[in-house]
Amino acid sequence: MSFKPKSVVAEAATRRTTNYMKIKSITIRRPLVFCLILSAGIIDSLTQTVPVDPDVGCSVSSGTVNGWFKSGTATLDGAVNPANSISFPNNPNCSFYEWSYQMFLWLTSPTPPIYGGGGGHIFESAAFFDVSPPDSATGQRTFIPNTGFIKRFEVLKRQVGPNRLPVIIDKQGRMFEVEPPQKGVTPLRIRSSSGRMVNISQVKHEEGKTTFLDTEGRTVEPRILSANPKRALLLTERQPVARARRFDINHIPIFLDTSGNVIDVEQGQADGNVLIAQNGSPIYYGISVNEVFAYFRTMQGASVTPTLFFPTTQTELNGIIAFASGHGKTFVDPEALAIEVKTSWIEAAGIPNANEYITTTATIPTYDKTDPNKWIPNGQKTVTLAMVGMHVVGSTKGHPEMIWATFEHVGITPNDDYSYRNSVGGVTAVPRNTAGTWVFCPNNSTGPFDQPRNALDGSGNIVPVSASPVGPDTVIRRKAWGAASDVSPNFRGPAASNSEIISVNNTVRAVLIPGDVRRNYIMTGSTWMIAGSFPFTTFSFTQVGTSKMNNTTMETFMQGTDNRAAGTFNCFGCHPGNNVGVSHVFTDLKPLF
Repeated sequence: MSFKPKSVVAEAATRRTTNYMKIKSITIRRPLVFCLILSAGIIDSLTQTVPVDPDVGCSVSSGTVNGWFKSGTATLDGAVNPANSISFPNNPNCSFYEWSYQMFLWLTSPTPPIYGGGGGHIFESAAFFDVSPPDSATGQRTFIPNTGFIKRFEVLKRQVGPNRLPVIIDKQGRMFEVEPPQKGVTPLRIRSSSGRMVNISQVKHEEGKTTFLDTEGRTVEPRILSANPKRALLLTERQPVARARRFDINHIPIFLDTSGNVIDVEQGQADGNVLIAQNGSPIYYGISVNEVFAYFRTMQGASVTPTLFFPTTQTELNGIIAFASGHGKTFVDPEALAIEVKTSWIEAAGIPNANEYITTTATIPTYDKTDPNKWIPNGQKTVTLAMVGMHVVGSTKGHPEMIWATFEHVGITPNDDYSYRNSVGGVTAVPRNTAGTWVFCPNNSTGPFDQPRNALDGSGNIVPVSASPVGPDTVIRRKAWGAASDVSPNFRGPAASNSEIISVNNTVRAVLIPGDVRRNYIMTGSTWMIAGSFPFTTFSFTQVGTSKMNNTTMETFMQGTDNRAAGTFNCFGCHPGNNVGVSHVFTDLKPLF
């Protein structure tokens, strides 16, 4: 194939003008040839994933983007300043999207000397702390100073709900938090279709159908939860979420509501799904926080007041700065306020255009794959990892609940169908197209999509849960730009919302220098609450921006079964509130000292 010597992003700019792992090294790899032509794979992903003709209602001027750089102009792999969260303009929606993008570019900038070293990018520098996984005994996390080492990435991504319990999604798209298993042997008792409670001795799962047998070996037809579950209000400032109980019979997970009705879930639904890419790599996760976040937590001592809010004003920040100064610490970028970052990584070997990713060299587990139905950890190896996704979360003026933004590499996942407002005022419908070489989706796949296939068992082995053997998942981005296709007509429609995100992507990336690897990542959404308000209800529409966004590498199995709103959960579905409890790590962290 041949291409004109002008990138798709440059064409968009022209159109606007006329219209526990040791890190050996962390690098931003540049293409082998420095020119305006990106690799063929990236061009294909760009043209397929990011339209070039959206309505530019949320465009970011080239002068603004250039001003983000410490040098005052965009440079190849240049360092970017953080957004000033204290003077955040708070003008929906564009200022929120602009804040999100600037923070992403700041976090993924190569580390300048003023950050004290400790990593190749600012979010891995000495100005940030890694966050450990929860301790198995206490559930507490610890701050890990960045000194050139990342202690551990999690292979397992546990999605938890408002009460820190694992969540499942039924086939009707309803969320349930799974209660901890009861001590001792608890028999499985389900409510039959006739309404009687029946003891179950055996469960079979064949050809997608689960069969229940009673103690006499007779088949029992279960009562499947069909009506909306009763939602009992939980603790103050917690979103109501229904509860489920889990039973494992013959290695088959069965979920019941509190009345004994069977919750109908995809067979892969489990507490501990493992996402595996097409190259056979499990996905790894990391969490890091900035200095403001760390010292703000440490100020609270051993326990945290439930009504505490993240800092949003200069006065609040001054208190944190003074506390840190009293302990010999000077912040590099205090105006960023409290920042939390979540990242996802896979092995770079075997992925297309591996040099177009932010990469790191790390030590990860190896597996004995002799049994294709059980990958057993048997050691470790040093490999290159590629970053496939990032959540950027931070407090700003007027928003203690934080702004929640998400970014993905452009080549990892195809989009489900969506629409956007185009530059001539019409609406363009974009059909689903899975053709191409994707990290998490086979070429021309017709699905099924986003159904968990693999999980960790109690011994840390990776085992199949819905299809044998252990193998790659098939993933699609359901709400391509964070808006569902059935948004209420009383609110800004999905086409207009999508065009805002597309426009921000195009106008920012048009200014970035070709060869800057950050051009290969796109913002797929950003959300917040109206005026930082709480409480809210599921139907209150106080969750705004791209209120149905998910990252396909982190909330893969929370996206719902289609591109509509039903069965989709915004960030605040699992992170409700506008106090520090909105962060699942803040109250779990032990103070620095």
